[in-house]
Amino acid sequence: MQGPLIDTLARRGVTRRTFLKYCATLASMMALPPSVGRAMAEAMAAAKRPSVIWLPFQECTGCTESITRSHSPTIEGMIFDMVSLDYQETLMAAAGHQAEEARHAAMKENHGKYLLIVDGSIPLGIDGAYSCIGGRSNLDILKEAAEGAAAIVAMGSCASFGGIPKANPNPTGAVSVSDIVKDKPIVNIPGCPPIPVVMTGVLAHYLTFGSLPELDAQGRPKAFFGETIHDRCYRRPFYDQGKFAKTFDDEGARQGWCLFELGCKGPVTHNACATVKWNGGTSWPVESGHGCIGCSEPDFWDGGGFYKALSVPADPLKIGAAAAVAGAAAGVAVSFANRAKKKAAKAAHETTTLDDLEK
Repeated sequence: MQGPLIDTLARRGVTRRTFLKYCATLASMMALPPSVGRAMAEAMAAAKRPSVIWLPFQECTGCTESITRSHSPTIEGMIFDMVSLDYQETLMAAAGHQAEEARHAAMKENHGKYLLIVDGSIPLGIDGAYSCIGGRSNLDILKEAAEGAAAIVAMGSCASFGGIPKANPNPTGAVSVSDIVKDKPIVNIPGCPPIPVVMTGVLAHYLTFGSLPELDAQGRPKAFFGETIHDRCYRRPFYDQGKFAKTFDDEGARQGWCLFELGCKGPVTHNACATVKWNGGTSWPVESGHGCIGCSEPDFWDGGGFYKALSVPADPLKIGAAAAVAGAAAGVAVSFANRAKKKAAKAAHETTTLDDLEK
């Protein structure tokens, strides 16, 4: 396995084995077969670094901050070694007219091939005057950059769904990327901010297969947004048992009980926070004691009620009790089945041993 990426990683002290393990982990996170990990490594090692143009629009730089706080082996290092980041206002050394010249040069040289990342919503009010770069509106720049892009990644909830800028009363007329661009493949990676490894996974998939991963109805990669926070939450057993914290400092909260009654939006929020986590896999909001606010869903800010429990069709205590009974019954059944298997295996082993002795 040779190539410019491998040579660059070697100079940084990243071994071939570490790179293979990294790719295998990415494949696993995206629910791909183990064999895809090696194919992914070989494809990325051999591929020419594709041009990436990152346009920050109406945003807070939180998405950029998130991606630069990646863990070891540094995801940001992988990103900058795997791709040629030709334009990103916050991270590039050039500024002013030099930065704009770099963007135009990259767009011209890689027309039809570059990957366009958009961070932030696009304001349409007052002819787009609420947010401009180099004297041009975000809307004009997006249309120009999207025309020559091979695909677009809407990074964060603002670019994906309009985010906080679009929240009522939406004074700037903010919209999402997909509200403007209709003729290019777009993947939404929502979150306020999004998880770094999700971004890396999408980039790795694109580099390996030359296409975006399978998406859900909201344009999000199913591998990371296919299940709700509630589906994978480690506090889920307490929900099933009907054990809920009533305040953030009561005994239930100290025991790690479910935060549903304190407004957790986990049951209606699709994201990989519970499995991928944050800060190098250290923790995530619910593990730190705060309920999910649903930031990866459309219009999450207008939904409000971050500390108001979701309405459910029945008493959550009754739901929890019923689930607990069903779970207990299933657990007993599995336990008996495992015992029977072990007993049968032991008997077979003993029989084989006696037969061997008789021979």
